[in-house]
Amino acid sequence: MQLKPEQLEASLEKKLSPVYFLTGDEPLQLAEMADAVRAAARKAGYLSREVLTADSPEFSWNQIIELGSTLSIFADKQVLDVRLPSGAPGIEGAKVLTAYCDRPPEDSLLLISAGKIGKDAYKSRWFQALDRTGVIAQAWPLEGKALLNWLQQRLTHRGLLAEPEGIRSLAVRIEGNLLAAAQEIEKLYVLHGAGPISQQQIIEAVTDSSRYNVFNLMDACLAADIGRILKILSALRHEGIAAPIVLWALSREARMLYKIKWALNQKQNPEAIFKSHQVADKRRPLVNNAIKRLTIGDLDEVLSLSAKADRQSKGQESGPAWETLGAICLLLASTRAIATA
Repeated sequence: MQLKPEQLEASLEKKLSPVYFLTGDEPLQLAEMADAVRAAARKAGYLSREVLTADSPEFSWNQIIELGSTLSIFADKQVLDVRLPSGAPGIEGAKVLTAYCDRPPEDSLLLISAGKIGKDAYKSRWFQALDRTGVIAQAWPLEGKALLNWLQQRLTHRGLLAEPEGIRSLAVRIEGNLLAAAQEIEKLYVLHGAGPISQQQIIEAVTDSSRYNVFNLMDACLAADIGRILKILSALRHEGIAAPIVLWALSREARMLYKIKWALNQKQNPEAIFKSHQVADKRRPLVNNAIKRLTIGDLDEVLSLSAKADRQSKGQESGPAWETLGAICLLLASTRAIATA
């Protein structure tokens, strides 16, 4: 069965299929569809998960058959989470997927997150087997009315009621990049909270980030440039920039680093990881350096401090939020002695 991305959630609420094949070249929709499948699987008792990356040296398509057929009667139901960056399974993979679909294991759910597939794949036996046995959802870049509808739904989901003119202004600003749109909408929520939001508020929010230099602050943290970090923080504070905006950027960066670090620790393909998180080529050296310096424990501490800064900015905890923001920046720059002084 083939579904559009927006139809997947309703389908998951009705019942789970034994196989999900998610494909396309729109990273945010692909990631969120995969998250939705995993969440529904956990709710249904699929508590174990095996992550396999098809282009890793140790990967074999037979692992899918073996893992699906060797689950102990005492074990939890499992998700076989396969990452297929190329989109096409190749000759061996095609045979395995066809065989798997002919007799899917009762206690396993196969989730395949794949890159864009070619038109010839639609007529292949493996694609037809997936279509017959499971769910196929394809995510493509959105344009025109489809993009405007997606933005409106995203804003509404965050509790933001925007005017049509404001939505069009946002569409022009993000240029079809859904990840950028999601980040801008999150920033609008941080700035204004739930409720009506005007076109002028949208325009101001999506254009102020360059003047505010929060993204330059992120790069300074990744580069561990202490002098530049302190200079930018001071400038932001004196310009009257709201602490929640700086916190939003810092916590977003920390979560991204955490996910990349975890994926690399699982021996997943680096190229696929950076692509899924839409890390631009020019930023990859900065991100790589930060990943090498920072541990999962460091990033956990950053996220803990972010929660503290959030409470401080809302008056729910004593202490200056800007000092905590400085500590977060210094931790990201691996300057623990100063950050904890």
